[in-house]
Amino acid sequence: MSKEYKIAVVPGDGTGPEVVAEGIKVLETVADKYGFSLKFTHYPLGGDHYRATGEILSDETVAALTASDAIYLGAIGHPDVKPGILEKGILLNLRFHFDQYVNLRPVKLYEGVDTPLKDKGPEDIDFVVVRENTEGLYAGAGGFLKRGTPDEVAVQESINTRKGVERCIRYAFEYCRKRDKAKKLTLCGKTNVLTFAFDLWERTFNEVAKEYPDIETDYAHVDAICMWMVKNPEWFDVIVTDNMFGDIITDLGAMIQGGMGIAAGANINPEGLSMFEPIGGSAPKYTGKGIINPLAAISSAQLMLETLGEEKAASAIEAGVIKVLRDDIKEVAAGRMGFTTKEIGDLVVEYVQN
Repeated sequence: MSKEYKIAVVPGDGTGPEVVAEGIKVLETVADKYGFSLKFTHYPLGGDHYRATGEILSDETVAALTASDAIYLGAIGHPDVKPGILEKGILLNLRFHFDQYVNLRPVKLYEGVDTPLKDKGPEDIDFVVVRENTEGLYAGAGGFLKRGTPDEVAVQESINTRKGVERCIRYAFEYCRKRDKAKKLTLCGKTNVLTFAFDLWERTFNEVAKEYPDIETDYAHVDAICMWMVKNPEWFDVIVTDNMFGDIITDLGAMIQGGMGIAAGANINPEGLSMFEPIGGSAPKYTGKGIINPLAAISSAQLMLETLGEEKAASAIEAGVIKVLRDDIKEVAAGRMGFTTKEIGDLVVEYVQN
């Protein structure tokens, strides 16, 4: 009997349902080819559901999601819902509830894709950011004093625990070893100013490094990382950092790899339920036009299969994406691809089948 994986699908807002549909099409194709099955269960979370019902994420939905092997997410963000309500209520809630403590972001420039970096090519841009995903400034600690008055004070605290920092760093070392490329891990921080939080990060990093003598290590301040990602991206193999800095540098990474249309991401609990999503957002202005690029969602499906252990199927998806980018589409930006959203999905399916 073939193995069956239960996949919870959250198409979400805007163009999310469009790109997820293409990802599912590709997933069904590789599952059939490589001898496993996928059972998809859809959940109507997002802005439309919230506006119609007042519900963001119920306890019943969370309980149902727990029975899944993975969550496949399209996008969260609705133009008629105040920013932060859905993002905190769904995205952060899911990450925190399921303890998805690693945000994994490959930054890889494929052949045929333009980068804004002069004289840089695919051989120069191929690294991964491991971002701590459940602590830091995103933990939600803080508050207001005298809100709405001239004396108002707002405090947002960065929470960093030894446990949280160490498990993220240890994951990064293991990932760097498994990736088996330059075998170099860079800690990104700000030890010269954030002297408490990043003292903990640096001490933990150096202690864990002793268990990985095969991995070269170095450190750079976050501002220097931003500079070198533009000037010398070939210096990096794997970068590990905290929640806020990771959020910032991965968007920069998406731009140097060609754009949001091909930037995939994963929220990983190595011992539990993980969630996979394109990082480009809901792009509401493109909704229903059939011009959004689905390759980031398809590559997120690739990350999902890698995490589930179906590495041959994941490699087949990447090979299909590589071929589409190299041989078919004109640009990765929405409306400039030369193909519709559905046609891009069909091309990947065709290449996977053949």
